[in-house]
Amino acid sequence: MRPIRPASAAPRGRSSRRGSRTFAATALCAALALTAAACGSGSDQADGQPSVAASDPAGGPEGIKIPDDIKQKLKEHGIDVDKWRDGAWKNWDRDKWLREAEDFVNPIIEDLWDPDRMGRAKQPEKPTVDPDLGKDQGVTDPAPAPVRARTVEAPYHQSVPEAGKVFFDGPEGSMVCSATVVEDPAHPGKSNLVWTAGHCVHAGKKGGWYRNIAFVPSYNDAGRSAARLKGATREQVAPYGVWWGDWAQTSDQWIAGGGPTGGAGAPYDFAVIHVTPEKGNSKSLEETVGSALPVEFNAPAVAKVSRITATGYPAAPPFDGQRAFQCADRPGRLSIDAAAPVMYRIGCTMTGGSSGGGWVAEGRDGRPALVSNTSIGPVTAGWLAGPRLGPEAKAVFTAVSGKFAR
Repeated sequence: MRPIRPASAAPRGRSSRRGSRTFAATALCAALALTAAACGSGSDQADGQPSVAASDPAGGPEGIKIPDDIKQKLKEHGIDVDKWRDGAWKNWDRDKWLREAEDFVNPIIEDLWDPDRMGRAKQPEKPTVDPDLGKDQGVTDPAPAPVRARTVEAPYHQSVPEAGKVFFDGPEGSMVCSATVVEDPAHPGKSNLVWTAGHCVHAGKKGGWYRNIAFVPSYNDAGRSAARLKGATREQVAPYGVWWGDWAQTSDQWIAGGGPTGGAGAPYDFAVIHVTPEKGNSKSLEETVGSALPVEFNAPAVAKVSRITATGYPAAPPFDGQRAFQCADRPGRLSIDAAAPVMYRIGCTMTGGSSGGGWVAEGRDGRPALVSNTSIGPVTAGWLAGPRLGPEAKAVFTAVSGKFAR
């Protein structure tokens, strides 16, 4: 199997301490509005709180002040903000590619993700799975029959207001994944949390954190074709703005064992991103889009789930990544490792780019809830698998929520 990578690149990650079984570590990036024509990413501050204040030479005409603790963090990583902003982030030398959870840096670079750059972002190859992987481990049900992905009714904001696309840069270029706005118990009704796949933020065992990570809710809300999107304005492709990740966290298992074929990290292929608007917005992400989904961490056993609906922006052929699709199916079980949680698996023809998209089922309170996310699938699209969220996922979520609790 292979991870359903972001539409262009696929990341993976882990939390803070190596060997931490609770994935308690978190990655933080400073929300610094660095104006520049080039791409960039990278800075984190000690308390995880974005800071915008008086003028600073590195802040450009917007007059953004970089707090001293952030400057120190960047210095520790050998990052010169001006050089980073002007293209130094493109250096993917392994010795300089930040890997550890606490090394995540992602300063805002205004207007980096313009309509053209968003449109050119490739679908990260979704991690594919070895056909024989897991057959003799745990319990694996027969592969489901393919379910043809159907287009989401536009405008997307009315159909799936929580859904959107994640854009990021990796060694292979600009890439995309899918993601979901989720509720934050620390900020009821005012969440700034986004759920996606671990491989959409971190490259896993042999890589590090991706850069310039940003979320666009209701991307191409009107559902325009790729041809009709040529020359589109930013407001048309990103009607609810561009939201940069100022903190991201994924599981230790993904960082330690994730890879192009999912690997041992697949059952833990999830991530939470805390976001902040690229440009002034006094409202939270949840208030801006008008909705957020609760996350079900005590996900029911596969046999007790009658239907799961997966949403995403598939970008590998025959799709082009510009429109949202869904698949609905009764899940089966997929075991990668007898010692790891079993994964949900559904029939679905969505391809790379759909990675990270939310899987929704009826929660224990009867409301729709996020129970998983697209993670891996076969080379020939026909089914998708996603992690069954449990204590490890809850630990990651709780750490990110708690970091920004006031």
